[in-house]
Amino acid sequence: MKNRIINLYIIREITHLFLLGISIFTMILLMGRLIKLTDMVLTRGVPLADVGLMIVYLLPSFLLFTIPMAFLLAVLLAFGRLSADNEITVLKAGGISLIQLLPPVLLCGACAAILGVGASLYGVPKGNAAFKKLSVAVVTRNITATLREKVFWDALPGLILYCEQYDDRSKSLRGVLINDGRDPSRPLTIFAANGRVSGGAAGEPVMLILSQGSIHSASGGNQYRLINFGEYAMTVANGGNPAGGGLTEIDMGVTELARRSGDVATPLPQRRKLAAELHSRFALPCASLVFAIVAVPLGIQNRRSGKSAGFSISIALLLAYYLLMSFLRTVVEKGALPAAAGMWLPNLLFAAFGCWLLWMASHEKTVDFSAPLTWVRNLWKRS
Repeated sequence: MKNRIINLYIIREITHLFLLGISIFTMILLMGRLIKLTDMVLTRGVPLADVGLMIVYLLPSFLLFTIPMAFLLAVLLAFGRLSADNEITVLKAGGISLIQLLPPVLLCGACAAILGVGASLYGVPKGNAAFKKLSVAVVTRNITATLREKVFWDALPGLILYCEQYDDRSKSLRGVLINDGRDPSRPLTIFAANGRVSGGAAGEPVMLILSQGSIHSASGGNQYRLINFGEYAMTVANGGNPAGGGLTEIDMGVTELARRSGDVATPLPQRRKLAAELHSRFALPCASLVFAIVAVPLGIQNRRSGKSAGFSISIALLLAYYLLMSFLRTVVEKGALPAAAGMWLPNLLFAAFGCWLLWMASHEKTVDFSAPLTWVRNLWKRS
């Protein structure tokens, strides 16, 4: 009965802080997107309902990162407060060890990991695909209103357009330069003296009718091809979908990622990238379980520094974790490590670090994290 009350008390403490943290971190990550989305409302006349849908579609991508971040901060602050109010001391005096306090934290971490896996497996690919489709549909409806002369136009993914002159009434362009990278295996650079925009209304495909120009393409090593044309019709978007734009790894589900990463017909660099994405879909959500082990002893040792130090420690740990994850992902994509080893290594290292901290805390030993900073400071003074 006593353990049940303590477990429920700890779960309640973590849950409140977790919900607060996930709201704050999501808003922080969303701020960068809100600037661009607000610009769409003010300059392109995009309805607020469409912008609201775009935000909803983006949320799973943010939750994949904010769930572990919020959970780490919640555990640090919860155990920091328990330690500062001497509640941990009272529990130890009542025969409750530090290891006995872990089950409710691990239960919360498992729930956070399940939420993260759900967002990773279902929310991220569906949300990204829906966001891209809606973005293309919005741009397609307002394409002529967004073009500007002597300004690089990149509203559609993989396509950059530049023109020296643009007439909004006739929808005509002069001095056109287009970089078409929608097909990574065959990027195109197009020059044209003149052009005009057609379509875009009532679901019609958006076309660029170019005249007096040339197409430059390079594919497969040193192969280069030049085509001169008198008139060339280029499909920009078709029915709300970007023409020529295939699925990227973040748009694919787990089944598609597994299939393509194991297909020998897929180029080797692409297979490595797909395999890294596949393992990260599971490794990132499982970070919540790892942070549960790390945050408990750190929160207990942080009794005198207050909430500001708990926030600083969580930011430092998150920065270290995601930098390591990003570095190892690059290593995996270069082929220096297998995808499974590279993408799960940060979790293993942080779990080992957390177990060491738990052992130190259970033996009433403190860890002086300021020692490395003092050593660096003394070394700097000597130099």
